[in-house]
Amino acid sequence: MNSTTPTPPPASPPVPLRRIAEVAVVIIIIGLLIGFVPRYLAHRELLKETRADSVLTVSVVSPVPAESNFGTPLPANVQAFIQASIHARASGYLKNWFVDIGDHVTNGQVLALIETPELDEQLAQAKAQLDQAQAALDLAKITADRWTTLLKTASVSEQDAEEKKSAYVLGQANVEAARANLKRLVDLKNFDNVTAPFNGVVTARNTDIGQLITAGSGPELFRMAQTDPLRVYVQVPQQYVFDVKPGMKADLSFLELPGRTFTATVTRTAEAVDPTTRTLQVELDVPNPHGELFSGSYAQVRFKETPAHNALAISDNAIIFRAEGTQVAIVGPDNKVQLRDIKVGRDFGSIIEVRDGLQASDRVIVNPPDSIADGEEVQIAQPDGATSAK
Repeated sequence: MNSTTPTPPPASPPVPLRRIAEVAVVIIIIGLLIGFVPRYLAHRELLKETRADSVLTVSVVSPVPAESNFGTPLPANVQAFIQASIHARASGYLKNWFVDIGDHVTNGQVLALIETPELDEQLAQAKAQLDQAQAALDLAKITADRWTTLLKTASVSEQDAEEKKSAYVLGQANVEAARANLKRLVDLKNFDNVTAPFNGVVTARNTDIGQLITAGSGPELFRMAQTDPLRVYVQVPQQYVFDVKPGMKADLSFLELPGRTFTATVTRTAEAVDPTTRTLQVELDVPNPHGELFSGSYAQVRFKETPAHNALAISDNAIIFRAEGTQVAIVGPDNKVQLRDIKVGRDFGSIIEVRDGLQASDRVIVNPPDSIADGEEVQIAQPDGATSAK
């Protein structure tokens, strides 16, 4: 009897070899992950950068209310409210002077005394001529009265009587002429006292004791100025002429007085633009009760006025000039561009006043490219800024 011998099962691989295979598989998987993940991440980053580069990056600013001044100070000239050159009306020699430069004088105060010997002689002669004319008039009156009486008795002719009456009338005229000449010389004699024509300060003295004084054509003896208030003259550029009105206030400043300003008031304008300079002459008055400000000095004027209703100010590099007109590019809530027409006002240099077309909450693109289009998607490179109207 034959018996079947069972086949023994295959022998299992040794345990160390199985573990080695498992470790190898894990290592292969890790290697694949190490190589694939960076590539995947780099690819995603590249896609992100490509997508970002395709969207225009812009910087934006927010409009601010326009300030109530012209921004840039304008040069101005300060002059005395009243200024006069004092000349002599009587000829002679200067006997004495009583005031000098810087002295404050009042209306009618004597500034100098002129010695007038020739005028004194003319005055004495005029008085003698008046006496002669009066004596001749008295004689002519007596003669005329006598001949009028004789005419009633026909003792003289009518013609002779009329001649005596005419001589009397002529004598009256001679007396009036002599009296008028005397009055003229007396009035002229009063000018030997050189007096101040108004309250003010003496700014120049051009004479001295013993100097020959010639009436009318001679040089000025003194120069006077009334310095309270002072007149300020400023040339306003043409783009601002309709903003300047009488009664408007302005700040007056001097380089010599840093940190101090004085309030001046517009009193009048020339109401005509100079065709050569394209400027309007404006006059302002500034009080000067303590004499701190000097006439003839240079100053700067900054006008203070009410800006246009809802006027805003933005940087000049946000303005777009196209055939359609003046525009700005606004970033909407969806980060898409909105091209908006605006109406500009005053130009302050780096700042432009916008009177219509903008709101304070708008985000205005700065330095927009020429190719920017309405509806284009953009991204903001920085938080909203604000420009200043100063």
